[in-house]
Amino acid sequence: MLTVVAQWFTALLFGGMVLFSFGFAAFLLSTLPSDVARTSIRRAFPYFYLFVLAVAAVATLLLWPLDRVSSLLMAAIAVTVIPTRQRLMPAINRATDEGQKNRFKTLHSFSVIIGLIHIGINAYVLARFV
Repeated sequence: MLTVVAQWFTALLFGGMVLFSFGFAAFLLSTLPSDVARTSIRRAFPYFYLFVLAVAAVATLLLWPLDRVSSLLMAAIAVTVIPTRQRLMPAINRATDEGQKNRFKTLHSFSVIIGLIHIGINAYVLARFV
């Protein structure tokens, strides 16, 4: 039963990250006026990062007795999402507010890379269940 619950949390995190990154944000940007879409995304990101932190932390604990490598990988997601939420996201918002387009592009690209790495790590952990 522990294995099944660990799989659920790992899959929940993977699905949530993929849906938010490639579905929700893209949907908002393609259907709403850009200022409304950007404001909505800016408001949603803190909650998204809390979701990633909470679900990755639970998965870390559930995986520990089953697969220490997977547990440590999920812990890496949980730990690295904290500075992403607390430091990088506010820096991206400041760059936007101050009209620093190049700085925004650089910081946003960095956040996208971090998100893709998190998704990749999570996919690897899911594959370890097979």
